[in-house]
Amino acid sequence: MEIYLVKLIMAHLIGDFFLQPTSWVKDKEEKKLKSVKLYLHVLVHVVLIFIVFLSFNVWKTALAIGIIHLIIDALKSILQTRRNTRLLFFTDQVLHISSIVLVWHIVYKGSINIGFVNDVRSWVVLSGLLFLTMPTSVIMKVIIARWLPESNDESPKSLENAGKYIGILERTLIFIFILTNHFEAVGFLLAAKSIFRFGDLKEAHDLKLTEYVLIGTLLSFGIAIVVSFFSQILII
Repeated sequence: MEIYLVKLIMAHLIGDFFLQPTSWVKDKEEKKLKSVKLYLHVLVHVVLIFIVFLSFNVWKTALAIGIIHLIIDALKSILQTRRNTRLLFFTDQVLHISSIVLVWHIVYKGSINIGFVNDVRSWVVLSGLLFLTMPTSVIMKVIIARWLPESNDESPKSLENAGKYIGILERTLIFIFILTNHFEAVGFLLAAKSIFRFGDLKEAHDLKLTEYVLIGTLLSFGIAIVVSFFSQILII
């Protein structure tokens, strides 16, 4: 039965972090309950449940989760201010996951038998990989935003979103290395990143920037390692 829960969580991750453009988020924050994007976002979640289960027999689950998701997001949009954005982000995600677990436990009644699609290990690996991409990037951004150093440097900045995609790649590599028992490669990856970053940080002569990069790196590696070990335990 756990595979059904994993599928529901995977659908949530895709809907909240992959198929929700920044423009939708801003529109919901500005227009609140009047935002059309709020209702489109909920519809996306409902459709994703049908897709991951490859069946319309789970309409009760999809409907229940859709309604609860709408209520949670509506309350978040009403209560959100600049000061509580970080708190509401984590509260929102906890409530969504909790509601998914509750609905799965009470409502779910379908069954699917399509070979590897029902292999819980495949869904655990996919969910772990998905979590370490955009969801982790958003979580890290929320956590370390308060320490973002101010810079008056007018020189050309780095590539747009380069840091985010570098983080996604390194976490994906860590996930693969740990699941394939190549732990030494994780140390090599950390050493390689440190070498590449050392020159830039040395030339910058900015202690705050150095500390900011260090926090981001350790947080990214830490989350990747924890998720990787947890996934490894589940698939054994």
